[in-house]
Amino acid sequence: MEHTFKGKWITNSEFANLKPRNVFHKQLDKVDLPCDEHRNRHILFRRKFTCDALTKNATLYISADDYYKLYINGQFVAQGPAPSYHFNYNYNAIDVSKYLQKGENLIAVHTLYQGLINRVWQSGDNRHGLILDLMIDGDAVVASDESFKTSPHTAYTEMGTCGYDTQFLERYDSNAAEVGFEQIGFDDSDWKCAKINQYADHTLIVQRSGMLEFEKIQPVSTTVFENSILYDFGSNYVGYLCVRAKGKTGDIVTVCCAQELNDDGTPRYKLRANCTYQEEWVLANGESRLDWFDYKSFRYAELATPVNVEILDVYFCVRHYPFELRTQLRSEYAANEDLKKIWNLCVHTQKYGVQEVIQDCMEREKGFYLGDGCYTALTNMILTGNDSMVRKLIDDAFSTEVITDTLVTCMCCSFMQEIAEYPLILVYLVLWHYNYTGDKEYLMQNYAKVTRLLDAYRCNYEKDGLLRNLDKWCVVEWPKNFQHDYDVDIREGQICKEAHISLNAYYIAAVRTANKIASILNIVQYRDESPLISAFYTAFYDKQKNLFRDGENTEHISLVGNSFVYGFALCSDNRFQQIFLSMLDGNKISSLSFFCTFPVFVGLVRNNRYDLIKRCLLDDGAWKRILREDGTTTFEGWGKDTKWNTSLFHLTMSYAAIFMADTDLNKLF
Repeated sequence: MEHTFKGKWITNSEFANLKPRNVFHKQLDKVDLPCDEHRNRHILFRRKFTCDALTKNATLYISADDYYKLYINGQFVAQGPAPSYHFNYNYNAIDVSKYLQKGENLIAVHTLYQGLINRVWQSGDNRHGLILDLMIDGDAVVASDESFKTSPHTAYTEMGTCGYDTQFLERYDSNAAEVGFEQIGFDDSDWKCAKINQYADHTLIVQRSGMLEFEKIQPVSTTVFENSILYDFGSNYVGYLCVRAKGKTGDIVTVCCAQELNDDGTPRYKLRANCTYQEEWVLANGESRLDWFDYKSFRYAELATPVNVEILDVYFCVRHYPFELRTQLRSEYAANEDLKKIWNLCVHTQKYGVQEVIQDCMEREKGFYLGDGCYTALTNMILTGNDSMVRKLIDDAFSTEVITDTLVTCMCCSFMQEIAEYPLILVYLVLWHYNYTGDKEYLMQNYAKVTRLLDAYRCNYEKDGLLRNLDKWCVVEWPKNFQHDYDVDIREGQICKEAHISLNAYYIAAVRTANKIASILNIVQYRDESPLISAFYTAFYDKQKNLFRDGENTEHISLVGNSFVYGFALCSDNRFQQIFLSMLDGNKISSLSFFCTFPVFVGLVRNNRYDLIKRCLLDDGAWKRILREDGTTTFEGWGKDTKWNTSLFHLTMSYAAIFMADTDLNKLF
């Protein structure tokens, strides 16, 4: 049930009278959204209250824009909400009974308004605030209003941004007056009263996905150098480095984090993924504690300290979505040590990589990407039996209809990007979810959204049975060096005028999927597929070679283009299938990447060619290469030098686990 808030959106004087600004637009529109005035604002709130008795029934309903960390009586409780749009903004319902005490209590909240246009949050829109209700035995004991005290947190100053303006690097000062604000005895007498946000326009919905879980990971090894200490946590994770140290006021500890080591054993803190993980921590006199707000992805951490500084404790506070493995490796694969290692690699990546949303990479973008996210979310559901991440992705993707009728590429953020294939993959995910869960009611809810999406593609781009003039990027395969010289101009930032095979294959498969959904629901078919198939063959099929050309204006034939034909079952001719599989065998699966490998595997499942799936999985240049290059999580591609900004914690390739899992794949696909 949805909660009706008694509390109001509160903020401070900087944001109280700011009108929200629109950050949504078509990707190719030229829009200027400067982010210089309001950015990197750490804003604190405190409110004391009294409990007459202990209770077993206390729920805190809370949300903040962009983000919050919640403390009760000095204890960390939770953080959130999951990224979402202001018109469907998530709030959390948290059982806080165990944190309360008889007598005086304190709620303390650390909020962040990042203020950047990026792939992480819908920020840069001038919306900041906190809203909460504490309900005890059905009564609102605390509701956010102007009785809350507020102050900026001056411990955090920026050291630039990293990635694609993904996050601020932090200089954390343990001498700041606000350090310890979460403790009940902290003196907030000089803090200001909070202000009601006069222009708050959020439409709140309860977060239907789970909240983050946290693990304390100790270093597996420690190496002491002359002026620094290097800690190895054994694997790439996502979270916060936690350190206690003893020193003098003004001592500076330089903190470097890395996903790998340089050849000389030092941490490669200038990550391949275009993030420089080097920050500073200013100590107070005596014992200090490092308190990062934003998270990073790393395995190694180095602390460079003055000689008088004593490091007391170091651990990695790892964050991830709730994960319980419910599916096992197929029995026929279990005897193969390489396959077991690949399975464990993918499972570990899923367990520690999925956050509050399905992100593609953990450092450079932190983006909730639709296309590869469909495959990652599906993998999560297959491994755990939990469909919450699939539902969040489907719901959030379709909610972007209000931005553009053909949906956006990166969700729940203020960065506007459109990739043509991604919404079409979403159509398949809707059916896969039903095939796995049998939830016909949810399928029915989404069918109208599916047909609206396909109608928009048809109206905007279809001519004579083919999609043309796409004002969106057509990825086809990524990175470009895996495109097998695909002979169509698909560069980002322009209109792709030519009809080409990959996008039209995706489109026909999506229309076919809509018809399958209609059959399940016992309603009339969405549309006749045959004119699309006819136009597809006329434009792309080479009868002499029994293969398909890349585009309508080229004779070039690529493995990439034909991968989609095979994967989406668009040609039933046995000769085509034999030629394609021969091409695949000659080039190997490692010559493909994210977007071709998955449909190829689906085609192999459909044809019961598990022998070829096994051969692909054991390709020396694919997942085995990741392991050979000391990967503890799947890479953005098959190797560290796959592209110019390779992420070493990228979730997409964990989808190998789907094709290794002990589940009925023929029923799924």
